[in-house]
Amino acid sequence: MIAWSRGCVFYVGYATITVVWGTLSLLVAWALPYRKRFLFIIGCWTRAVLWWLHVSCGIRHEVDGLENLPSTPCVVLAKHASTWETLFLQTVFTPQATAIKRELLNIPFFGWAFRLLKPIALDRGQPVAAMRQLIDIGTRRLDAGIWVVLLPEGTRVPGMQVGRFYRGGGALAVAAKRPVVVVAHNAARYWPPHRMAKHAGVIRVAISTPISVVDGDADAVTAAARNWMVDAMGRLESSTRSSTS
Repeated sequence: MIAWSRGCVFYVGYATITVVWGTLSLLVAWALPYRKRFLFIIGCWTRAVLWWLHVSCGIRHEVDGLENLPSTPCVVLAKHASTWETLFLQTVFTPQATAIKRELLNIPFFGWAFRLLKPIALDRGQPVAAMRQLIDIGTRRLDAGIWVVLLPEGTRVPGMQVGRFYRGGGALAVAAKRPVVVVAHNAARYWPPHRMAKHAGVIRVAISTPISVVDGDADAVTAAARNWMVDAMGRLESSTRSSTS
């Protein structure tokens, strides 16, 4: 009941922050240059939500591997197990273009504001066309100094499991000649998907060293990224068990 009550309190604040900031963004942010627009819409909104998550639910995070990030934007492949990572990633990789389902742009307030941020909106029903779009638009975003963040499992994978990786991220990295950075975390332990309950604790995040694409093999890059994530999730699971025992 305590975890459920925390979740209720959090979502009331989450909805309020989203509506207020989404409305303000629509009124103001369109007049700002892109980078300032991103910081205004996403930077302020995500930090406010994560702050409220800490206050209302006692959830905070610690990151290992920030020093591994290259000096120029690259392709980021992140674990998808919760809603938390979609917020957190926006605070580290700034500015960023995220590959999303095109329908998300139609969500009131959130989607309307998101349109201002140059996302890579894909039609999942047309996989061949979506791959071409991802490579074309993603390369242009990278060339413009914008990180491209992808969730290679395609859907939330519960717990500490790692699902199948789609090859879009590897294909984009090879086409754009940019390295890949992988992000693993255990957020699902504290913010379980599709549940109201929120559990107090520290979310652990691990960031890989850059994975090179010099061999030009998208499948090899994808496999290397998934292997790193499997190992990292195992380490996070072990450290979580140690800290709770």
